[in-house]
Amino acid sequence: MWQNTKKFKDSGEKRFRGLFAYVLAAIGLWSLLDIRQGFAQAPFYQGKTIRVIVGYQPGDSHDQWARTYVRFLGKHIPGNPEFVVQNMPGAGGMIAANHIYNLTKPDGLTLGSFGGALFMAQITGRKEVQFDWPKFNWIMTPERGGHLVFMRTDIPQKTFDDLRQTSDPPKCSATGVGSSGYDIPRLLEEALGFKFQVISGYPGGAEQDLAMERGEVHCRAFTIDAFFGREPFPTWIKKGFIKVWLQTERKRNPKLPEVPTVFELMDQYKVSEPKRRLVEAYLGIWGFGSRPIVTSPGVPADRVKVFREAFAKMFKDPEFLDEIKKRRWEISPVSGEELQTLANEVVDQPADVTAALKRILSK
Repeated sequence: MWQNTKKFKDSGEKRFRGLFAYVLAAIGLWSLLDIRQGFAQAPFYQGKTIRVIVGYQPGDSHDQWARTYVRFLGKHIPGNPEFVVQNMPGAGGMIAANHIYNLTKPDGLTLGSFGGALFMAQITGRKEVQFDWPKFNWIMTPERGGHLVFMRTDIPQKTFDDLRQTSDPPKCSATGVGSSGYDIPRLLEEALGFKFQVISGYPGGAEQDLAMERGEVHCRAFTIDAFFGREPFPTWIKKGFIKVWLQTERKRNPKLPEVPTVFELMDQYKVSEPKRRLVEAYLGIWGFGSRPIVTSPGVPADRVKVFREAFAKMFKDPEFLDEIKKRRWEISPVSGEELQTLANEVVDQPADVTAALKRILSK
């Protein structure tokens, strides 16, 4: 009898221990799954720092835009990451573009800002190019505004005819090929016969401003929104130090109602159809704007999507828009999806256009 009771007791204890072990195992498994689920739900960018590489000097318009972005962008990215801006000037943004393309990890922790016309260097076969334009992941551009050409008012040339006939062309500053400062004077030479001497190699805008004030150069091609968005240009206009000669938009910008467009000048000087097509090809594919934002090739699609959505939300953020208004910047943002499509199109130009661009921009 005692033996039966003991057997029963032992059997009960075994069943209890088995049930207890099962419960513990279930609790452990549930906890593990819960922990894993917690890790899966943690945003990738939580606790991360995103580097923004700017291909121009501190204080340049690209730099000012980038440092404005980083104040507002984080709150629109899940995980609210930190940002750091790194300036990498040189060769009209080429150094930065090459670095982002070749030397950054495809982890979605690097953004880049360089000139939207830099693809011209690839089209024209410049040896410095170490990137393939369509393979960047395009995030957005804040605007697609036109350009203008301004000159010191003390130059001897006072009319467009003077500019065509001069034997002492005004010197225009530029960072390098693929920048508006370099490309647009070359284009105007080809299409309208205006004479310029382009001096390239300036690290950024500040150096070009000083060169203008010192009289080292006399002219510059520049974006309209940046011209009205930062000093010293508004002050130079008020003091009569410079004059805006022309603009590249099809219609006169409301801020420049007295300044003729390049299309008006082509009519005035009866420019041939082939040269008109060249101008329209160049200006028509200026769809990247002056300050597009990219990330490295190979970044996972979900992280590219996070960036695109974050920028789209930021451009609707009242605080951000208030800051833009204070700075007198013009915005007309273009999505990364549209830029990605355009990037594939612009590098596939007709042979005659490519040949003409190569001849003009390789001078």
